[in-house]
Amino acid sequence: MAKTREMKEKLVKEYSEKIGLAKSIVVLDYKGLKVKDSEELRGKLLENGSELVVTKNSLLKLALKERGIDIPKEHYTKPLAITFSYQDEVQGVKELDAFAKKHEELEVMGGFMGDEYLEVDRVKALAALPSKEELYAKVVGTIAAPLSGMLNVLSGNIRGLVNVLNQVKEQKN
Repeated sequence: MAKTREMKEKLVKEYSEKIGLAKSIVVLDYKGLKVKDSEELRGKLLENGSELVVTKNSLLKLALKERGIDIPKEHYTKPLAITFSYQDEVQGVKELDAFAKKHEELEVMGGFMGDEYLEVDRVKALAALPSKEELYAKVVGTIAAPLSGMLNVLSGNIRGLVNVLNQVKEQKN
């Protein structure tokens, strides 16, 4: 009995640490999802710096309470899984959203960013955001566009000057 209690305490501590490290967390109802599909999801999430954990609701509740976070009580009536996104707030959520569209058994129930609870609609809105890499590319493109335009204008003036000099040279010959 003591061994089981120690194992549960260890799991609660582990989940609490993961909650602290995660940039975003999504709470899922996975009832009906096949093992093969859950393994596929785990693999896709790992590629994006995220992790899927299936746990007992009582252990999750204790870990969240330890962090001062709570989710609506009705969530605890279903079997829950949690995803922790460690690298990017959005990428893991995007992967989950795409996977949930193909697998109706997987239901996003809510999530967290920091200590703030996010309703399902806010989690889906988060999934619609571009990733950091996409945002970086847009910023670089926005900065580069005026520079390339200025380069074209300046090179046009130089070409004009070369044309004028060539015409003056031809007139003298």
